[in-house]
Amino acid sequence: MSIDGIRVGAASRQRRCTALLAAGVLLPLPVLAGCSSSSSEEATPRQAVVPQDVASAARGQLRGGGTVRWAIDAVPVTLNTFQSDADAASDRIAGAVLPALFTLDERGRPKRNPDYLDSADVTEREPQQVVVYKLKRAAKWSDGRALGAEDFAAQWKALSGRNRAYWTARNAGYERIRKIEQGHSPQEVRVTFGKPYTDWRSLFTPLYPKAVMGTPGAFNDGARKTLKATAGPFALKDVDGTKGRGKVTLVRNTRWWGERPKLDSVVFKAVARDRRAAALSDGELDVADIDRSTVEKIQAAARPKSGGRSEKGGDARQAAHHGESLAGALRSAHAGPTEALRAWARAHGTPQERAAERARRAAASRAENLRGYTVRKSLEPAYTQLALNGASGPLADERVRRAVARAINRQAIADAVLKPLALPAQPLGSHLLMAGQQGYQDNSAALGSQDTEAAQALLSSAGWRREGGADLPKAGGKAEDRRNGDDTGQDGDEKKKQAREERGEKKDEKKKDEKKNEKQRDEEKQAREKRDEEKPAKKDGEKQESARKDDGEKRDGEKQDGEKKDREKKGSAKEAGPGGSRAGSADVHAVRKDGKPLVLRFVLPTGTGAEPLRTVGDRISAMLEDIGVRTEIVKVKDDSYFKDHIAAGDYDLALWSWPASAYPATDARPIFAKPQPAADGSLIVEQNYTRVGTDHIDQLFDQAVSELDGAASRSLVRRADARIWAVAGSLPLYQRPQLVAARSNLANVGAYGFATPRYQDIGFRK
Repeated sequence: MSIDGIRVGAASRQRRCTALLAAGVLLPLPVLAGCSSSSSEEATPRQAVVPQDVASAARGQLRGGGTVRWAIDAVPVTLNTFQSDADAASDRIAGAVLPALFTLDERGRPKRNPDYLDSADVTEREPQQVVVYKLKRAAKWSDGRALGAEDFAAQWKALSGRNRAYWTARNAGYERIRKIEQGHSPQEVRVTFGKPYTDWRSLFTPLYPKAVMGTPGAFNDGARKTLKATAGPFALKDVDGTKGRGKVTLVRNTRWWGERPKLDSVVFKAVARDRRAAALSDGELDVADIDRSTVEKIQAAARPKSGGRSEKGGDARQAAHHGESLAGALRSAHAGPTEALRAWARAHGTPQERAAERARRAAASRAENLRGYTVRKSLEPAYTQLALNGASGPLADERVRRAVARAINRQAIADAVLKPLALPAQPLGSHLLMAGQQGYQDNSAALGSQDTEAAQALLSSAGWRREGGADLPKAGGKAEDRRNGDDTGQDGDEKKKQAREERGEKKDEKKKDEKKNEKQRDEEKQAREKRDEEKPAKKDGEKQESARKDDGEKRDGEKQDGEKKDREKKGSAKEAGPGGSRAGSADVHAVRKDGKPLVLRFVLPTGTGAEPLRTVGDRISAMLEDIGVRTEIVKVKDDSYFKDHIAAGDYDLALWSWPASAYPATDARPIFAKPQPAADGSLIVEQNYTRVGTDHIDQLFDQAVSELDGAASRSLVRRADARIWAVAGSLPLYQRPQLVAARSNLANVGAYGFATPRYQDIGFRK
């Protein structure tokens, strides 16, 4: 999902477990602990790792100075990343101005940040876990005070959840801390845990000064638009929240003790994603996350013109032509004013020609600007999934969920999304780790591979069968075309023609049957009327009986139509406004149970950025037709997609994205935790919007987060992932592409993948 950026939930580590819907930033929403590894972990295929693409360069190759204009979706409403309304821009700014004790490398492994820490180690395990941090002596806040234990203690107390006055999206792990104290020196901080915590490296990043964390008032309101002190390579200069052109300006931190930043400043500009292409064309940005259509525009601009003629050459020839025409106009001036005016018009063209020339020059200028960018691409630490709501209805049956999941050709979907971008198209084999991360293992065998016959058998065991033993749809029909995206070519045309002929024959047969049945009903009706005349005493009773016989089937159909209309009416109330449209799936031989077809509501967003999700949704619908499952496509506006449908449980099938994490034992638990009943009878789902979970999965997560041996903890995470596959609440489809436009002469910035940006090393080449 972002879609790519709707924030949801109020559970532990909510800030990192955000659905990426900015399309589907659900993030709609974007996995390791420890440094030890087992032999099985080292067997992870190295070729599965997609490297970051950041135009790496040594600092000596960069010139000092300059400003980078970096696109963000909007000016953040808060600079406190631990509040529920923080967003990706809040995180990016914090990464440049606040301490990060541990950063992530290219494979998502936490690494000690030497700019702040000389060391950080678990020094005791029994009777309690103790971690000792040794801070760099030179590390100071912008107000001149050294980083110390009082900052750690203030952050712990604010985020522990014990004081409800702090308006925080509680960050898990802090509640396990028992005490924090200064060690043998002001630079040493001792953290004692009441419960063992394998993901201790996730804590205190970012680290805020005690001036922000010390009191509820300062935490709630003091860091929303400004920061009282910073301690990064850059400092916060200004936050301009002007609607439509807001920006956040960072400048070099004059108190920074590390390597001097190459840039003078970084300006984060609010530019909506649907305006990014235009902003790049106008030269207003230096770095921007982009979509596939913008990638194609940049690539088209980089291609040479046909015939090898450059834009500059064409301008020069045209200028020469106009010069000659103008000279001719001057020469002809001696022929009289009328002739001179006509010559001037010929030299300058008609108003329409002049307008066309201005448009041509503007287009040439935009193309020239786009040629100054390079597309950096990798795989984002996030994945898109098909979610199956197991709260009620047919999908409450695990067999039906497994059938739906096994009908999906994940490879075909990954190919369609990633291959056009020249990225490896490999279906993701884990809900908890991305390919290339330490501990990654493909656990999809716990569900089973794509298998239409196995899926149909699962449906049959759950009581969903085709009436009359109808066969599966024949290959080459509409579902096959949509599934494979093969709508062109001779073979496709022949398949379509054959499918149309088959459908036509079936329609003719159906019409004949309907006429035959209608004739038979008329004959029966006449016979009943005759009996009614002969037996008037029984007339009323027989009329009622005949009505029941004639209209029984009709009432069943009307009842189903009424239920559907009621559901659509309810949905329309939630989706008020344009964009809440619906489209039913194609008529197929649906499996039935108790006479009712298996129809699933497939909810998808309508925004322009969600077009890839809708395309994937159409492919999935076609695949489900093969097993007799119909889908009712429900299109809703982006701003209501998550709040009114996903979080509320008003869907059967949906697509959104989750971010991956370096700390899955902590971050993934609320996403897959078994829903628990609340006192008022409702369900507490945390971030498990599929409502599918088990006690066993919860126990494996609890064991993993308390296991201090890194390899053992990762083994437990893998076991939890296998059980998540088995219950089929969600189906990972593909790791999301990460596409970034960056100035061609800009280094150490682009598609970072898992890696943490190092802002002081970003700069322009000499």
